[in-house]
Amino acid sequence: MTTIAVTGHMDLTEDSVPLVRIALDDLLKQYADDGGLVGVSCIAKGADSLFAEAVLAAGGRLTVVVPSQDYRQNKVKPDHVLIFDRLVEAAEEVLVLPHETASRQAYEAANAVLIQRADRVVAVWNGEPPTGKGGTADMVLEAQAAGIPVDVVWPDGAARRG
Repeated sequence: MTTIAVTGHMDLTEDSVPLVRIALDDLLKQYADDGGLVGVSCIAKGADSLFAEAVLAAGGRLTVVVPSQDYRQNKVKPDHVLIFDRLVEAAEEVLVLPHETASRQAYEAANAVLIQRADRVVAVWNGEPPTGKGGTADMVLEAQAAGIPVDVVWPDGAARRG
């Protein structure tokens, strides 16, 4: 069994989504073949949800980590609610962390849970340095510091909005 956690950018361009999805499908195939793939994700918009969908498509099991009790209500945007709810429903395990409100502390705690559970981390990451705000690069550094292998997924043509 291999447990893979995800970190990645939320602000992928529309054209990047299918590119990232194909890259995730290709990467996860090698772990799905042994029948023991578990994906751990906070299922935020963008990379987290694409990864969760790819895990399920590969026949893996999904663990969802929700950073705070108010996360769905206050942080999940209307254009992501259906996907969020579908992934929660499909998950084998849903952990809602005890933080009342979504905050940097809640996100850092969620990242800590991902790292604790992971045998590997998949980072949908453009390789830019950390901002110190608990983003993708920060999680990559935390995973590497914990000795967890990181697979970076950033296919040619992928880009962030803005």
